[in-house]
Amino acid sequence: MNDFKQIMADLKNRQFKPIYFLMGEETYYIDQITNYITDNCLTEEEKGFNQTILYGKDTDVNTVILTARRYPMMSQYQVVVVKEAQNLDKIEELVHYAENPLNSTILVVNYKYKTFDSRKKLSKTLKKSKSIFEFKKLYDNQVAPWITGYLKENGLSIDLKASSLLSDSLGSDLSKIVKELDKLKVALGNNVQQITADDVEKNIGLSKDYNSFELQKAIVNKEVLKANRIIKVFANNPKDHPIQATISVLFNYFSKLMIYYYLKDKGKANVAKELSINPFFVQGYALGARNYSGRKVVDIISILRDYDMKSKGFNNVSANTGDLLKEMIFKILH
Repeated sequence: MNDFKQIMADLKNRQFKPIYFLMGEETYYIDQITNYITDNCLTEEEKGFNQTILYGKDTDVNTVILTARRYPMMSQYQVVVVKEAQNLDKIEELVHYAENPLNSTILVVNYKYKTFDSRKKLSKTLKKSKSIFEFKKLYDNQVAPWITGYLKENGLSIDLKASSLLSDSLGSDLSKIVKELDKLKVALGNNVQQITADDVEKNIGLSKDYNSFELQKAIVNKEVLKANRIIKVFANNPKDHPIQATISVLFNYFSKLMIYYYLKDKGKANVAKELSINPFFVQGYALGARNYSGRKVVDIISILRDYDMKSKGFNNVSANTGDLLKEMIFKILH
């Protein structure tokens, strides 16, 4: 995130690096940086002669190097983008260019969905010139704050329930999240300054009453009837409510609840800091500690791990995910 902000700030100030080797599982940042460079570094007139897009499957390292070593025509810079570079054969041979790149070339390498081997000479060379950047997927507990920050940059606020609903339902794919947030902004218009759970439900089609956040809340409060209503909806709509997503939400909560037990200072500020949560949610952990003993929390974590494996086909001959979910929640609550 910090790398992304610094790169974007430098690009907007027209402080360009000769190479941007962009890698990692979080492709949103890779796409944002690449799109900004292709859209803004050259004028429309300059792009015709000085902007080249190559694809890893359809090119080779020698072509990339030869293209990068060309000098721009009637322009200060040329832009060379290698998309799908994870499919580029013998990519480590780019080191021959990386050791002595042209300052008049802006070479952008998109190495998506994984990281390049740090033991390779190319990686070490790029690290030395601070030209390689890794973008990792957000953890589940980082998604809601990210949504809040993204909207704040766009002049909007969002209440905690709405951001939790979005993060719970959309997962950690930032490209998907941004697409839904942008649709939501258009639907709400310019007069709305704060997004609520009702706005999310009406415009994105996510239920504010039937989601993993509300299921977690029902379990923490030991509201058996409410929990059963929610899992019935989940079981009937497994594509919209995959069991793995529910397990992830509950595992995150109960793992943190176990940490909560061992905190000497249970003041709101300290708990929020130690659990990396918004202070608003601290009360939910205090309530969970009252309703579930430490021994029971250990059992619940074990149950969640067991059903995570079953949902992936281990030790499960015939039960569908709906049945697994019902069994799992029953064992947690009883």
